Order: sequence, then C-alpha cells, then structure tokens
Amino acid sequence: MPTPRTWTTAALLALGAGCTVGPNYKRPAPAGPTPAAFKEQQQPAPGGGAAGDWKRAQPGDASLRGKWWQLFGDPQLDALEERIAVSNQTLKAAVAQYLAARDQVRVARAGYYPTLSLGPSATHTHESQSQPGTVPGVTRYSFNTFVLPLQASWEPDLWGQVRRTVEQARANVDASAADLANVELSLRSELALDYFQLRGLDTQRQLLESTLASDVDYLQLTQVRFKGGIATEVDVAQAETQVRNVKAQSIDLGVARAQMEHAIAMLVGLPPSSFSLPPSTAPMILPDVPLGVPSALLERRPDVAAAERRVAAANAAIGIATAAYYPNVTLGAQAGLESGLLGTLFQVSSFFWSLGGSATELLFDAGRRHALTDQARDLYQGQVATYRQSVLNAFREVEDNLAALRVLAEEAEAEGLAVQAARRSLALSTQRYKGGVTTYLEVLTAQTIQLSSERTQADIVTRRYTASVQLVKALGGGWDATTLARKD
Repeated sequence: MPTPRTWTTAALLALGAGCTVGPNYKRPAPAGPTPAAFKEQQQPAPGGGAAGDWKRAQPGDASLRGKWWQLFGDPQLDALEERIAVSNQTLKAAVAQYLAARDQVRVARAGYYPTLSLGPSATHTHESQSQPGTVPGVTRYSFNTFVLPLQASWEPDLWGQVRRTVEQARANVDASAADLANVELSLRSELALDYFQLRGLDTQRQLLESTLASDVDYLQLTQVRFKGGIATEVDVAQAETQVRNVKAQSIDLGVARAQMEHAIAMLVGLPPSSFSLPPSTAPMILPDVPLGVPSALLERRPDVAAAERRVAAANAAIGIATAAYYPNVTLGAQAGLESGLLGTLFQVSSFFWSLGGSATELLFDAGRRHALTDQARDLYQGQVATYRQSVLNAFREVEDNLAALRVLAEEAEAEGLAVQAARRSLALSTQRYKGGVTTYLEVLTAQTIQLSSERTQADIVTRRYTASVQLVKALGGGWDATTLARKD
C-alpha cells in the first residue's frame, strides 16, 4: 500500500500535468480603424489658437490628473468635490460592489486547495431482541461507538476549470474597479455641471437685478417727464411694464436655482434642508482642456476598460464550460480515532486511516454541456460587440464636446459684439428720448434687445463651462487603466 507521501507526490504530479482548456484571451480590436486624430483637431482655429477651449497635449505637458476639477480654479467647487468620496451614498454602493467582486476571487482561488472536515460523533447502539437469527434467551449487545474522524477531499484542477474561474473572477474585479471609477467620474462631473449651472443662474440674476435698477431709473424719469407734460401716460405704463417683467424674470430664476442647490446637496450626501450655497458671481477660469490622441481613450475611459474586462471574463467562461467535457478526478483521505470506550479513544490502537480516489465522466446529458458552451461563446460575442460600441461612443462624445467648444467660442465672440451694439443702441435711444425726438417705445425696444443679448451671452458662458466638464468626462477625467488594482 502506498504511503501518504507517495500519494501526495502522485497527486501533485497529476496536477502539474493538467492543462487549461478553452481559448486564451486576446483583446478584441475596436470596430473600424482608430483615427490618428480627432476630427475637431483638424478644424481651423479662430485667431490662430485652439479651435475651442482645449489644447493638444505635449510630452511633459500638464495633462488631466485625478483631481481634474482643479483646472477650473474654483475653491468652492474643490471643497464640494472633496465631499463626494466621503458622503455620497451611490459611490459607497459602488465601492461595496467592488469589494464583493474582490471577495469572489478568494472564493474562486479556494478551488485550488483541498477541503478538510472534522466530524466527531458518539452513538449508543442496543441490538433488537427480535431481529432475524436471534436465539431466544440470548442477550443482545448494547455498545457505544466514539469516532473522531478527519476527512480530506481534493479535486485536482486537471483541465483548468479552477484556473479559468479565477481568471474570470479577476477580470470581473477589474471591471468592477473600472465601474467604480466610472461612477465616481459621473458623480463628480454631475456635481461640476450642477455647480456651473447654479453659478450661471447667479450671473443671470445679477444681470436682471442690474437691469431692474436701470429700468426703475427709466420709470422715474418717465414719471417726471409725464408730470411735466413731455411724456404720455402710455410711456409710463410701458416703463412700469418693463420693470414688472424684469422683476418677474429675476424671481423665476429662484426655482431653477433651488433645484440645482438641492441636486448638489444630494451629491455631497446631505439633506437639501441643511445645505445651501450663497450666490456668487466671482470670476472663474475657463481652462484649456489637454487633449491627447484618440487611441488613448481605450486606456483613459473607465467605461471602455470595464467593457473590455467583461470580454475577458466572458472568454474565461468558455473555458469553464469546455472543462465540463472532461472527467472529474477526486482524491480523498480519512484518518481519525474510533473506539467503543471514551477512555481508550485517544490511544494508538484506536487510530485508523484510508486513502482513495475516483474519476467520473458524464456519458450522456442530452446536449446540456454543448448548449452551455455555445451559450458562453454567444455571450462572449455579445460582450465584444458591447466593448466595440463603448469605444465608438467614447469617440463620439469627445467629438461632440470638441465641436461644442469650438462653436461656442465662435458664438461667444459674435454675441459679445451683439451686446456692445445693443448697449450703444440703448444709449442712443435714451438720448433721443430725453431730447424729445422719440417716444419711450424706442427705448423699451432697445432695453429688451439689450437684456436678451446679455442673457444670451451669460448663457453661452455657462454652456462653455458645462461643455468643458463634459469634455473632461469624455476623456476619462484623468483616469488610466493602469490604475486597476488586483488585491486578491
């Protein structure tokens, strides 16, 4: 009979001789060739600068970093962003999912090792006096049995099923880590978008309040002219209407601002009733976002990385399904103590042991293994398509926001000229009205045009900030696939 050492050596050799079935993973190519440059990088730049609020990243240039929101140079935004990681419940849920995926790797790795179990038992047996073969008058036995067994069972990973399972679990960990990064990027981007929209509303309200003060002066001027018999009552009514309309517009902004403030409160993990942001119209920095090459998106977008890692997990699932075609080999061992008396249980004579092994091959399953393998291959192709679509979507989002920044830069320049012209028009109309050359209607028209132009100009500024944030998000926010951690 072989010794335990011989048995263990043979088992290790059998494990080492095993193979890993199923296809080895290769990253799928994106759908179509990866462009050498973004389309907007080839657009002519107004004034010889960048075609929008971005710049070409150079070697050694300051590129996007983890705290990308610091590009905007706003201390209040920086403080809010720092609270995301501490208080946001959506991010905490994503962290928990990542930790659960990491724990699954430990579950899969346990398949490499044998299982040990200890099952002590104690029984008292009294034989029946009426069982077949019993001799009348002969007393049957009553006896105790005490057993302290230690059992070991091990299924060598001869076909790589465990290895593929660990491979799949590790790929899922990477995908979960990328999902976590994507959730954080989305939350921080949403916070920045809400913040800049709120700041835009503050700018709009300041503009309306300034306009309201000017319109009140015009109303008082018109009332004085009416009392002097120079203006008509219609002029007074028109001036008063203008004041009321501008005041109503200023009040109406309060609804949108309150909603933006509440949205920010939710993002930083606070109830809206205990959070407020004071109005601010301090100047902000509209940064030039460093732009790399399109191929970098494959490493800088966490959603693209997550999709690619799920392709790897699906590829490992094919190997797991393929391993089911091969026999399962199980090695077992048992050792322990057994005695009829508790006092002699721990003596050498009570020791027992056994070694054994078995192999099982499924001969017929009505095509179940074949169907599961086909299913795994089909799911793999589906994940490949999802990955390729995520790459195309990444390219589209970057191009969208580059185009938006370029167009908005041109629009801001045009609207700035329009505002200057509207202000000159109002000044000329005011002089004509004071000189009695025209009615207040001309002034009212000039006031309306100027207010509309200035509000449009303020809205363009807000849209440029939000487009910059969306571009940063489309570029991955400074994240990189090399940061995927495998703490397993």
